[in-house]
Amino acid sequence: MYSQISPHRATRTDLPGRYGPVAALRATPVGADLGATALLVPGFTGSKEDFAPLLDPLADSGFEVVAIDLPGQYESAGPVAEADYRPSVLGEALAELVAKLAAEGRRVLLLGHSFGGLVARGAVFAGAPIAGLTLMSSGPGELPLGERRTALDHGETVMREHGIEAAQKIAEQRSMLDPTWQAQPERLRDLYRDRFLHSTPQSLLGMGAAIRAEPDLVAKLARTLRTAQVPCLVVCGEADDAWSPAGQRDMAERLDADFAVLAGAVHSPNTETPEALLTTLLPTWRAWLTS
Repeated sequence: MYSQISPHRATRTDLPGRYGPVAALRATPVGADLGATALLVPGFTGSKEDFAPLLDPLADSGFEVVAIDLPGQYESAGPVAEADYRPSVLGEALAELVAKLAAEGRRVLLLGHSFGGLVARGAVFAGAPIAGLTLMSSGPGELPLGERRTALDHGETVMREHGIEAAQKIAEQRSMLDPTWQAQPERLRDLYRDRFLHSTPQSLLGMGAAIRAEPDLVAKLARTLRTAQVPCLVVCGEADDAWSPAGQRDMAERLDADFAVLAGAVHSPNTETPEALLTTLLPTWRAWLTS
């Protein structure tokens, strides 16, 4: 079983960021160094650990890998104002990090998962010097109506009225209804609980509001990528329950991007079907680097 606690060789480190230290897991390339850094950005309520199953395989394939916590998320410092957790603002901070990695002589391949995809898009708008963009289980704009959005609405009300601990308990009680979640090891549940409670309330409220209000900026992104000559990949699970696979396919077509659907995956192919995800990422990323 793959998960956020899958073993890996990456080193826990802090990178310089706009708001203070950016918590990261960093793995050095093994064998032939491709001269490229895969910068992995998690989604709402996620963390750098979401990419644990990908770290060693990517490093073994010649990539440097940097997985981060977003500002205010888990172990990263963040801004005080909720409004500063919009994808456009976080994207500016991410673009600064990309520039620092590029200044080390690395070509940066940026991957954003879910809300992290909206932030990665914001980084592109802010001029991040990337060699390729991967949007994974992310969408063209705000999170559509459905169970996930309803949970966000309820979670915001609980957090504002009763605080972060009450919101975490409600989220955990909801998760307990899922037999798959019940079967997870206690150490993994502890990580979920710990990273939620160590994220700032402003980040949870700000990102939660932003993901329900982000406009469709696909046309702007298509123009920006085309002008910068940056290739793009859109990839999702066949049963994605956040943004539909059909909606993500449409986004890929509008971006003139490659598109892949992964069998057996829902919203997090990085932990659900990492081997299948890698069979899509690795040849695509290698092709980008040699084109």
